[in-house]
Amino acid sequence: MYQQTTLPNGARLLTQHLPQAQSAALGFFVGVGSRHEAASEHGAAHFIEHMLFKGTPRRSAWDIAEQMDSIGGALNAYTAKEYTCVYARALNSNVPAALDIICDMIANPRFDAQDLETEKGVILEEIGMYEDSPEDLCVDMMYSSVWRTSRLGANILGTRETVGGMTPEQIRSYKEKMYVPERM
Repeated sequence: MYQQTTLPNGARLLTQHLPQAQSAALGFFVGVGSRHEAASEHGAAHFIEHMLFKGTPRRSAWDIAEQMDSIGGALNAYTAKEYTCVYARALNSNVPAALDIICDMIANPRFDAQDLETEKGVILEEIGMYEDSPEDLCVDMMYSSVWRTSRLGANILGTRETVGGMTPEQIRSYKEKMYVPERM
């Protein structure tokens, strides 16, 4: 059904050809989520997921959105406890362009200090929305009870303190340490 290839740098590539399909789905799964964070890094994986959309040396945030829109593609991401995913959908003929955009985002995020401060506000709002959701709070209480001694019990978003204190250097360092080919 699918083919698995391990690239020389250690990244694993899974492909499946569906001859009847006129579009393609691309997903980059990076084996880094909240369970991989030290207490002082709590929320770093989720923060990086947000920052990937803020631009690269080749593309501004606007360029990323505009270029994906110009090919009729869709681009998004999410963070889980054990991985982060950046994914896109595009017509078959536009897969090379979509792939170039995602690879640039993952390999070369800009981590601009001003963007980082803006995104802190967005994530702090996200934490506020989470705190207003009894369902989410109950689930997190269950996780923290079940995995008392593991980072699996930690919330993916981080805390107001850890997110508020993150610096571009800290985010850059975490990304360099964790976003390595053998985790992809």
